[in-house]
Amino acid sequence: MNTGTEAGGGITRVGERCSFMVGSHVGHDCEVGNDVTFANNVVLGGHVTVGDFTFLGGHVAIHQFVRIGEGAMMAGMSAARDDIIPFGFALGQTGALVGLNIVGLRRRGASKDEMHRLRRAYRALFFGEGRIADRIDGVAREFANDPLVGKIVTFIRASGKRPLMRPRARHEIETRGDDAD
Repeated sequence: MNTGTEAGGGITRVGERCSFMVGSHVGHDCEVGNDVTFANNVVLGGHVTVGDFTFLGGHVAIHQFVRIGEGAMMAGMSAARDDIIPFGFALGQTGALVGLNIVGLRRRGASKDEMHRLRRAYRALFFGEGRIADRIDGVAREFANDPLVGKIVTFIRASGKRPLMRPRARHEIETRGDDAD
């Protein structure tokens, strides 16, 4: 764990009930939420924000200033240079979304209906027609009363210094077992 820097506000913050396995590294001025798990050799660059209930697999590397949303998961040997939406599942050497973290949602007690709404919102955001800004507004209207979808919309609208991680291709959402059944 690195301390915060004067230029970054002087604080590196780590939440409660976190698990940091061997070789984990938290860079300067990071914020790590509660109930977060870092498998072996996870490394965070400076100024990274990690949301509650996030799981980072072994040998994951996170670029500086990346925001990782609540309940996200990254497969081992993956890297993120872009922000990851809440409940997203990322995979790959240069990380791409491949669906939702269904396992994490189940463990937290999300219902099938909640997971189906999240999946519909995810598909509308990343595979819908039109500009992303219009799709975000559409999802916000359609799912206005859904707190989980609301967390994704709020995260995207907050915008960080890094771009938003997106899926590489539509078929990946259908071939990665992103299934709430």
